[in-house]
This record gives sequence, C-alpha cells and structure tokens, in this order.
Amino acid sequence: MTILWWIIVGVVATWATAKIMGGAGYGFIMDIVVGIIGALIGGFIMSRLGLAASGGMIYTIIVAIFGAIILTLIVRLITGKKSAA
Repeated sequence: MTILWWIIVGVVATWATAKIMGGAGYGFIMDIVVGIIGALIGGFIMSRLGLAASGGMIYTIIVAIFGAIILTLIVRLITGKKSAA
C-alpha cells in the first residue's frame, strides 16, 4: 500500500505542478518520478523549517507539489526547456 500511496502522491503532485507552471511533462512514469522526488525535496525543506512531518494526506500532497515545483524550476534552469512538469 505504501508504494501505491507514493505513486498517487506523485501523480497528483505532478498534475498540479503542470497546471501551476505549464508544460507537457516527460511521460507518465517520469512524471510520477518527478512527483515522488518532489515530495522528498518538499519534505526535506519542511523538516528544515521545523514544520510537522505528519500532517495527513492533504499536507503530504501540498508538500509534494511544493517540492515538485522546486524540482521543475531546477530542471528547467538546467535544460532550458519548458517541458518539465
């Protein structure tokens, strides 16, 4: 169930990030990976800021979106493309 949860969070985070920032994405699997890595980045940043790490499903998705946006910005800066979602 945990792997399924990470996939769902990854999909939701990447979908929301694409809506917020625009772009086509890298395909379904890579979009899930971006969402999951975004969740890890967001969780790391939130823990450094001293914010709760266990806020439930909505908190996890918001943190994942935050991290996915940061990751997308970094990828776009490196590649110069707008297709990262």
